[in-house]
Amino acid sequence: MMRLMRLRLMRPLIPFWAGAVLLAAGTIPGQSTSGPAQETALQVDPAQTTVEFTLPSLLHTVHGTFHLKRGDLRFDPAGGKASGELVVDAASGESGSDARDKRMHNSILQSATYPEIVFRPDRVAGQVALEGKSEVSLHGMFSIHGAQHEIVLPLQVEAAGGQYTATGTFKVPYVKWGMKNPSTLMLRVSDTVEIAIHTAAH
Repeated sequence: MMRLMRLRLMRPLIPFWAGAVLLAAGTIPGQSTSGPAQETALQVDPAQTTVEFTLPSLLHTVHGTFHLKRGDLRFDPAGGKASGELVVDAASGESGSDARDKRMHNSILQSATYPEIVFRPDRVAGQVALEGKSEVSLHGMFSIHGAQHEIVLPLQVEAAGGQYTATGTFKVPYVKWGMKNPSTLMLRVSDTVEIAIHTAAH
């Protein structure tokens, strides 16, 4: 009889104790937990992105630009894993000389056959500050002229109110990567081109 009375008294407390156990375990739906940091997803704005190239030569340095078609980036602030892609329109490259650009697209980039230049990051080294400045490096695969190459892209990042701006430069040894050197008997150019990126993401 006494046992039955104790069970009856404890029955209303069962949901309370069950809820307390679930809350302690962090498994009640809708409750935030103190687990790993969530993945950060950024959408890159092509309208606020510039991709510039610099090609040294004996007579003068050639400067030009490409246009970003689309871009997104996702990364884990805790583990450093990254994903996404930055896609550049290869056919958009221009240096201010129609003859030089025609040679670049037909003989070097072969942009009709390989219309996109793509960077796909797989990890980030360094901490991206939620506010203020930080320096990080993006490691990933750079796809150009039908082949992929491993690169590291150093970036200077500034964050403010959920908006990120990033600037970085890296070198492309295009001749080593199987593309033609446009040098002639009258004009000698470098076999490495420098790429500078400035972009904004949110």
